[in-house]
Amino acid sequence: MTHNAKSGVAHCLAGDDADCLRQIRRLLTFIPSNNRDETPRTATTDPIDRRDAALDTIVPEETNVPYDIKDIITRVVDDGDFFEGHEHYAKNIVVGFARFDGRSVGIVANQPAYLAGCLDIDSSTKGARFVRFCDAFNIPIVTFEDVPGFLPGVNQEFGGIIRHGAKLLYAYAEATVPKITVITRKAYGGAYCVMGSKHLRTDINLAYPTAEIAVMGAEGAVNIVYKGDIAKAADAAAMRELKIQEFKDRFANPFVAAERGFVDDVIEPRDTRPKIIKALRMLENKVDTMPRKKHGNIPL
Repeated sequence: MTHNAKSGVAHCLAGDDADCLRQIRRLLTFIPSNNRDETPRTATTDPIDRRDAALDTIVPEETNVPYDIKDIITRVVDDGDFFEGHEHYAKNIVVGFARFDGRSVGIVANQPAYLAGCLDIDSSTKGARFVRFCDAFNIPIVTFEDVPGFLPGVNQEFGGIIRHGAKLLYAYAEATVPKITVITRKAYGGAYCVMGSKHLRTDINLAYPTAEIAVMGAEGAVNIVYKGDIAKAADAAAMRELKIQEFKDRFANPFVAAERGFVDDVIEPRDTRPKIIKALRMLENKVDTMPRKKHGNIPL
């Protein structure tokens, strides 16, 4: 587990040689032979219009209650087949391969069940490398976003979280493959921008009704925006609660972002699979090029 969980050098853990070979064979079914080949397609009996009512209740109503993002991933991909990489490293972000409509895609997802899904140094680097891998082999990227921000702390700041977080931002901005993002709950501040936002040339951005797209959460925002009102109130605690509710009513939903064009559609969770497949089909012949230059300057 040392390389898998601590250093991040290893991507997968095998029980023995036979298991290792099985995992290699499975991995190779998701990726093309080279960067000029089409992404692999396989036959599937999983209906493209399959709707799953169970998805409507996976994301808790309470914003501070965790859930497993893999429960969403396995319910929407073909036959529930998800090949995860780096499973034991930087668990606050999930990466791996799956299929929609028989076509391979790369999955990137925040994991609310670990560190509340916050981005940190390790998860930023892990996500960036996977996004660049998918882009190198023309594999579309589907992102599931629930991120409250970057992980705070002296160790993260001294370790260069801004520099490492910029790697993930750069990777998404640079990628020219089809990019689809589904915001399931929190999408706060700079971390929202980094995770496949419209600002990084993502093609289709979808949001659940539970999505909150804002600079920060209501509890933190009112302490700044309404600091004066709270201080002047006879009952500061009651005023703060009132302002928190007002902030939530106004911003804790995806419709303001949709009005401004940052979200293409607000969808019911049960419709996630058909909506993603429709978007992938629309983007199947996408052609995008980067400006002519020797190379970009990734923040190493």
